[in-house]
Amino acid sequence: MNKTVVPSVGNLQRDWYVVDAAGQTLGRLASEIAKVLRGKHKPTFTPHMDVGDFIVVVNAEKVTVGGRKAHQKLYRRHSGRPGGMKVETFSHLQARLPERIIETAVRGMLPRNALGRQLFRKLKVYRGPVHPHGAQRPTTLSLSTASC
Repeated sequence: MNKTVVPSVGNLQRDWYVVDAAGQTLGRLASEIAKVLRGKHKPTFTPHMDVGDFIVVVNAEKVTVGGRKAHQKLYRRHSGRPGGMKVETFSHLQARLPERIIETAVRGMLPRNALGRQLFRKLKVYRGPVHPHGAQRPTTLSLSTASC
């Protein structure tokens, strides 16, 4: 009889990947990033464990959306005070904080529990092409969305 092997935390190998967001569609990019963060691309994937890899996203300011979403897609945040709702369009947020766009999209595709918060900490997003993670020697991740 075969038994399911649960990987131990000591045996996990975490790789570092760089993803260039220039010209990529936001939703397709975010779903591929979430898949790698969870570890679904590995044969040792376990739903209740963090077996995924680290992702460094560069050129976040050059991510695209389809149709009229640049002017119609809204991002909301609340200060917690009465009347504290702030609403911002995609184009305004992209000019101000382009990192937050990718972070919000990926966070929405991760589990809504402690595991999801732990996975989200392995995502590093940067506005331009420069990132401070050269010491980890990240490899370029070829996304399946590049062929679309």
